[in-house]
Amino acid sequence: MSAEVEEEVIALPEVLEQARARAAGSNLPYAGGVAPQKAWELVQNGQAVLVDVRSGEERKFVGHVPGSQHVAWATGTALTRNPRFVRELEARLAKDGGKEAVVLLLCRSGKRSALAAEAAAKAGFTNVFNVLEGFEGEIDAQQHRGGSDGWRFHKLPWVQD
Repeated sequence: MSAEVEEEVIALPEVLEQARARAAGSNLPYAGGVAPQKAWELVQNGQAVLVDVRSGEERKFVGHVPGSQHVAWATGTALTRNPRFVRELEARLAKDGGKEAVVLLLCRSGKRSALAAEAAAKAGFTNVFNVLEGFEGEIDAQQHRGGSDGWRFHKLPWVQD
């Protein structure tokens, strides 16, 4: 006879429920993606924690979102994968609900944060979302970032050291 375990289900804001539905339809291995403007709105409303997964160097020299948490997915100028990423993320989010916390991961363009979201989901994080477009946006034909998308392009808050 097996005992059924009831899990507490966190009610997510509508934008995240929609992101989760799109992710499921696309067979994404994590909860989904959220546009930068919606991500900022969720953070401002206390409905999610923003975690910057860029390297410390990127945060320092390119800028970062005020109040965001930091757990590097990769480190150094060579962007060597951080083998402790999941453990560090869990420790950083302990006071926010740990693996059940609603987490928005942000990187430069949305690619590394998608990989980080996948790793977090595989480790048991249930509400981890990728911030689409990233902090700087996609690279354009002139090899520049920030001209058509990204956190800074949308004039969302950021600071530089």
